[in-house]
Amino acid sequence: MKRIGLFGGTFDPPHLGHLLIAQEALTAVKLDEVWFVPVSTPPHKERAGLTSGKDRYDMVKAALVQEERFRVCDIELIRKGKSYTIDTVRELKQTYPDDEFFFLIGGDMVNMLPEWRGIDELKQLVTFVAFNRPGASAKSQPDVHFVPFVEVNISSSLIRERLAKGKPIRYFVTPAVEQLIEERNLYGDNNE
Repeated sequence: MKRIGLFGGTFDPPHLGHLLIAQEALTAVKLDEVWFVPVSTPPHKERAGLTSGKDRYDMVKAALVQEERFRVCDIELIRKGKSYTIDTVRELKQTYPDDEFFFLIGGDMVNMLPEWRGIDELKQLVTFVAFNRPGASAKSQPDVHFVPFVEVNISSSLIRERLAKGKPIRYFVTPAVEQLIEERNLYGDNNE
């Protein structure tokens, strides 16, 4: 039986903050692996211009190339349309019935959990692990494992903004992701 962390997100693009959270999850919750799950269309986040699922999948794969306990899972990209965590977890539990799943979320998402589709069933299928930034105001919940986490001021939207302004993104993303963004010109003209 493996202990697997599921880390869902748009990963548009994946950055070093994502990798730091995954690394912390391995040790804090004693996980065997962390699976990055790029969403097709997030139900809570409407954003025009979402980079294609293939490009986001390829960027995550490139970001994880040197991390043997991290992998990318395309389950939601294959499904297409809006992605609900409950559907993903049901499918994974059916495919991997002996494994224990932990769902990684930001501390800011904890207060929104009651609004998630199928949350009562979901809480039976996974353990939620919330990464709390210093000073975050997430309400303590008995069915959520909180992990204190140093604040990392890197976000995918910040990276897209920097690229739009022609600013470098080195040290925000892995070199492999930076190269892929440049080769495919994923966020318009970018220098470096």
